[in-house]
Amino acid sequence: MTPGPEAEAVLPPALLRAQREYLQHLAVERGLAANTMAAYRRDIGRYLAFLAAAGVKAPAEIGRKQVTDFAQVISTGSDGGSPLSVRSAARCIVAVRGMHKFWALEGIAAADPASEVHPPMPGRRLPKAISVPEVIRILEASGSDSPTGLRDRALLEFLYSTGARISEAIGLDVDDVLGSSATETGPAVVRLFGKGSKERVVPLGSYGARAVEAYLVRGRPLLSGKGKPTPALFLNARGGRLSRQSAWTILKAAAEKAQIGKAVSPHTLRHSFATHLLEGGADVRVVQELLGHASVTTTQVYTLVTADTLREVYAAAHPRALG
Repeated sequence: MTPGPEAEAVLPPALLRAQREYLQHLAVERGLAANTMAAYRRDIGRYLAFLAAAGVKAPAEIGRKQVTDFAQVISTGSDGGSPLSVRSAARCIVAVRGMHKFWALEGIAAADPASEVHPPMPGRRLPKAISVPEVIRILEASGSDSPTGLRDRALLEFLYSTGARISEAIGLDVDDVLGSSATETGPAVVRLFGKGSKERVVPLGSYGARAVEAYLVRGRPLLSGKGKPTPALFLNARGGRLSRQSAWTILKAAAEKAQIGKAVSPHTLRHSFATHLLEGGADVRVVQELLGHASVTTTQVYTLVTADTLREVYAAAHPRALG
């Protein structure tokens, strides 16, 4: 991949200092997750490289025209970087707006030239969910009695049972699973750490609990003996913490074995978890808590999916739905 324009840019000292102050604010005061920080650093780096190439040396020299010009070039790639989709361009402009607002509040710049530059509005894209029978086919196609097979089944059962992000699942330690034994009273629960290291506790259903228990008893001890001691729950074949890419590979293999004729990712299981809960009558705010969404607005997009299902059922069943 060709490096973007920010990769080789040498920023003027004033821009570099202002950039570092904002990134430090995001990391320390707002506590953004590592992946989110990487996206901010990349977007802001491209913006500042664009400004430096235009001869801008300090935040005080930036006007609205530079911000709007940048919004145009990231869509076309005329700055030497990759053209961004509407959604990615919107994310980039949000990062730029946040930085300018911070600079104005901190007195780094006298004004905020980005306050009236709005990000492009992406079309509303509904989450992609698969049906309950398709999920069951994937889960039943996963795993075997080998240590890695037990891990694979436990991982996929865990993802669908909890709605966890893949980063949350692979970041789990053994001690984060509380009451995983199926003999205990009530459902097991698990402690997840979401974006910004925000902690939440969610239930782990009986199928997920049994799969995790089987892996802990018959799979993980054999895997852990192959590497250095680690508290990680899900281990790779060498005894280290399972990677995100390996988790994708595990799900892809199970989906192919189950002959699911559509693209399936770990996030598909998260979308399906939310959609199936709402279709089963769960309150949207409960689903919000389970998913770890900061705002219920983010969760409400799933209600559009279930509304489509309701319309289909209504059209097929009501005697005067269609004329």
